[in-house]
Amino acid sequence: MKKALTVIAAIIVVALIIGGIAHYVSTRDDQQLPPGAEPAPTEAPPTPEQPDWCPTYEVIAAPGTWESAADDDPINPQANPNSFMLTVTRPLQERYTPDEVKVWTLPYTAQFKSRQAMDQMGYDESRDEGTSRVRGEMITTHEQCPKTEFILTGFSQGAVIIGDLANDIGNSDQPIPADRVKGVALVADGRREPGVGIDPGYNVPGVGAEVSLEALNPVVGLALPGATMRGPRVGGFGSLSDRTFEICAPNDHICDLPIGVPNAIDRAQAIADNTGIHAQYATNPDVIPGQTTSQWLVGWVEGLIDN
Repeated sequence: MKKALTVIAAIIVVALIIGGIAHYVSTRDDQQLPPGAEPAPTEAPPTPEQPDWCPTYEVIAAPGTWESAADDDPINPQANPNSFMLTVTRPLQERYTPDEVKVWTLPYTAQFKSRQAMDQMGYDESRDEGTSRVRGEMITTHEQCPKTEFILTGFSQGAVIIGDLANDIGNSDQPIPADRVKGVALVADGRREPGVGIDPGYNVPGVGAEVSLEALNPVVGLALPGATMRGPRVGGFGSLSDRTFEICAPNDHICDLPIGVPNAIDRAQAIADNTGIHAQYATNPDVIPGQTTSQWLVGWVEGLIDN
């Protein structure tokens, strides 16, 4: 019995040795190829497929302050029937089927706390909420529909949100690759700088309120609790600079201010009020030659899609 166990143990040891030698030889052969020989080609990862239900384009529109709500319907927004962005999104929805173009309007708490409206959400919190929701929408669409291209646009507070995302995408390919963005259009962007992006209008010389008032944040905070003026965007729009448009009406205090406005508190309150020229982009003929901003935006989107 003892002899039989010894024989079995010997057989096992020999088998292990042979197996080890075979593994060594095969591994060595893979690592040390004969001179001039090339390793067998590895297959490239498959190109992600685009499901049939995916739209060819997705237009994302971000409304301005008081023009949206957190529980609004992103496909059929109802929060504010006078929202500027509706003058752009509705014609597009009438022109294209959802299979061709998905038009998605950002639902967020578009508010701006001030001394006269202390019950409102603060600007920073509102902006962060909107940014998070747009990022989520883009990531979800790109994961499900990797070939869908995006067209991004926003007004006022919504322009700041879309502009900040364009800054991220153009400089880091996040949260989606820059080559998936067909174009960006910002209307009355509070972080606007002349020469950053393309101005289709009259090359307004001023800067956005957040750039103008950045150095006066302690004073601005007295008029607008919870609002931080973040200054210019580092890196501009990066690789998206050649397809990002900045639209600003002359003398609009949101996007056309001198640096360091002396009466910072009064100017900050005017920013929160959203009145005057800032509220007239749908009808003002003096922003872009020959047409209103709404007409230009609709034509711009149609041009990107149809061409």
